[in-house]
Amino acid sequence: MTVTRFAPSPNGPLHLGHAYSAVVAHDLAKQAGGRFLLRVEDIDGPRSRPELADAFRRDLAWLGLEWEEVPAQSTRLAAYAAAAQDLLARGYLYRCTCTRAEIEAQGAKMGSQGLVYPGTCKTRPPDPDRSAALRLDVARALADVGALTWEDALAGPQVADTREAGDVVIVRKDAPASYHLAATLDDAADGVTLVTRGMDLFAATPIHRLLQALLGLPVPRWHHHRLLVDESGQKLAKRRGSPSLADRREAGEDGLLLAEQLRLHSFPAGISLASA
Repeated sequence: MTVTRFAPSPNGPLHLGHAYSAVVAHDLAKQAGGRFLLRVEDIDGPRSRPELADAFRRDLAWLGLEWEEVPAQSTRLAAYAAAAQDLLARGYLYRCTCTRAEIEAQGAKMGSQGLVYPGTCKTRPPDPDRSAALRLDVARALADVGALTWEDALAGPQVADTREAGDVVIVRKDAPASYHLAATLDDAADGVTLVTRGMDLFAATPIHRLLQALLGLPVPRWHHHRLLVDESGQKLAKRRGSPSLADRREAGEDGLLLAEQLRLHSFPAGISLASA
């Protein structure tokens, strides 16, 4: 059975890009006679606002989507902690006290997942007086699991090469898990068989595939759709003030019509699908 999910974070209102992603995931599940899940990713500390999760549900209903809600991330902290402890005990994680400024000062280059960490804390004892994140020792993990592949519904078979991203953070200093760990565990727990999300997360998938191998988790397929972009070619984003679905809804716009326009790729003026 095809099981997809829409997993927004309640740290800002949904915009048209979120609506497009939700419609794509919803329709892929319904066309296959499967299930479409809503999962609230609410472990971003004080930035996570419960009232926004309520607004998300109203937005999805306004678009005419039907979903099953699964437990929010804030209910799953014990599972994240257990997985992290398992990886740490097996030598796949190491403590890192470096700040972003320190990493930049070390001459780190920018990769697909941000600054590529040079491995400073891998070879030195961590300072016990400083807060620490947990990073994935990619080289050790790859040496143990060997070559990995994954499949995207649109791009086809892929080799899971995580070296370009470097030793990514698996447990943040300020949160119980990184997106990589939480989303990977959640998708397995929720029985997701088709991870539907934007192309901006395509490069993160090899990391998730590696975590699945290390933790013995089932391997879904992925569907990375193109992103909606504005006139400047930048993806729609909360931080740039893209108009919210809530504003459109409260202004009396027809949500069912909007969802149908998204399906037909008929977007408002100035909005289009990225070329790749």
